Amino acid sequence: MGWFTSFLYSQLFVTLPIPTRDFTDETIIITGSNTGLGLEAARHVSRLNAHLLILAVRSQSKGQVAKASILASTRRPESSIEVWSLDMQSPSSIQAFCAKVNKLPRVDAVLANAGIMTKYFKLVEGYESTVMTNIIGTFQLVLGILSKLKESAKEFNIQPRISIVASDLHCIAKFKERKEKDIFKALNNEKTSELDLERYSTTKLLQVLGVRELAQKLTRDPESISPSVIVNCMTPGACKSDFFRENKGFDRVKNWLLSTLLARSTEVGSRALVAGIAAGEESHGEYMADCLIAETGPLVRGPEGMQLQKRVWDQLVRELETIQPGVSSII
Repeated sequence: MGWFTSFLYSQLFVTLPIPTRDFTDETIIITGSNTGLGLEAARHVSRLNAHLLILAVRSQSKGQVAKASILASTRRPESSIEVWSLDMQSPSSIQAFCAKVNKLPRVDAVLANAGIMTKYFKLVEGYESTVMTNIIGTFQLVLGILSKLKESAKEFNIQPRISIVASDLHCIAKFKERKEKDIFKALNNEKTSELDLERYSTTKLLQVLGVRELAQKLTRDPESISPSVIVNCMTPGACKSDFFRENKGFDRVKNWLLSTLLARSTEVGSRALVAGIAAGEESHGEYMADCLIAETGPLVRGPEGMQLQKRVWDQLVRELETIQPGVSSII
């Protein structure tokens, strides 16, 4: 079954299961949780008895509105949800957030949901904005919290989880920048950059590659054959959202039609996000679709995919070390 056929089948005929995993006693962090998929995933996590749910958001005011909405629907204690500031386009904000996380008694799961798609080229902290948010910021966050997750694993005899919200669009990314010696330099070149859907798809491909390489490194634990921390990625499929808010004219009409005919509601799509942080060791290093482990796109598979995976990771770590020296030492 080709990618598009599989996509249509999933959107039209697959019903995602309502999450049932109990999160009692767990501390769970969800980024981009004041709206859309992140908000609905947070609502499920709260409903499923998380001891502490941290809404990691750029806007405190919007985060507080989201918190009130979740509490109103779940009837959980007010103290069970906290709103923490996090700007995924600011390395200093991410570093400060991670420092705060590292003071928590324990962390059981991190759902990295925050991401953007844009038609317009803009450099943020020296990186094209989609790359900064979806790749640089996401993996700075993941590596910054990893020490607390490992510490929690050892102290509480648990397997914490990291789940990154990727996309099935990674399957159709052309990723022409992979042919360049310096991938991130190529991604930051305004003259050659193809933005919007292609750049978004490329960053999602980079997330899948990054997750697979990080998972391999986390499995190399001399004290155990099991990873101390589970890391995976998943797709919620096509969902109703404001991702295409920049579109105008015919593009806006086209996206409205596609959304009306095919897109899942944010609540239904959020079930896939919760499945990511509920999944067990079998999901380590894997890509999930429809709440199940699924096949990755063609650029991820085979020996060439492995080579690309390592090359992307090495260059990503180089960039992260430039931004925050020592951030990768935990692995």
